[in-house]
Amino acid sequence: MDLLGIQHFDAFLLACIALVLTPGLDTFYVLTRSGREGRVVGMGAVLGINAGCLVHTMAAVFGISAILMTSAWAFTVLKYLGAAYLIWVGLRMLMTRQAVRESTVTRGRGLAAAFRQGMLTNLLNPKVALFYLAFLPQFVDRHAAHPQLGLLVLGLSFIGIGLIWSTVLALTGSHIHSLLQRRPRIGLWMDRVCGGVLLGFGVRLALQRQK
Repeated sequence: MDLLGIQHFDAFLLACIALVLTPGLDTFYVLTRSGREGRVVGMGAVLGINAGCLVHTMAAVFGISAILMTSAWAFTVLKYLGAAYLIWVGLRMLMTRQAVRESTVTRGRGLAAAFRQGMLTNLLNPKVALFYLAFLPQFVDRHAAHPQLGLLVLGLSFIGIGLIWSTVLALTGSHIHSLLQRRPRIGLWMDRVCGGVLLGFGVRLALQRQK
């Protein structure tokens, strides 16, 4: 740890656990996809979200995320792209009228869509990029021999904790899936609730200001 410059690793892990357990966009998304389309699709959402986190980690390690902190133009562009995407996905879920979905269609298209949407909701959120840039360096000594590797280890540790918790959420949501197969109307309303949540997050992101 000395070569990597990592400091207070135990405090970092506790902070990560607290952050991961706090309900947010990722929580609603994983629960909805797994509950609506089953465990496999839910895991697709989990992998997509964490793939996005991995990209943000690498961006923080190489200093790319710093551009968002110093450039108002870059922050604004990414912010509105992310907000537009969340609002678009949310509106699609709100306007759905399909109460029953065939599993053969869900298993094929749902998995790829869940991964893609999960990844994009993370990548297009400048708040996530700034979080990695502001949070990780607090636990790394800049004067260490390999501080970039220290940032990478911390980022991967955070992703690992998030992966465990989001997998638990996907498995929990899969139990809801069996209920929705018996009562498809509940799934329709579940889509609308999640659509409203995504729409709300999109509007909130659009109104976010660079700090």
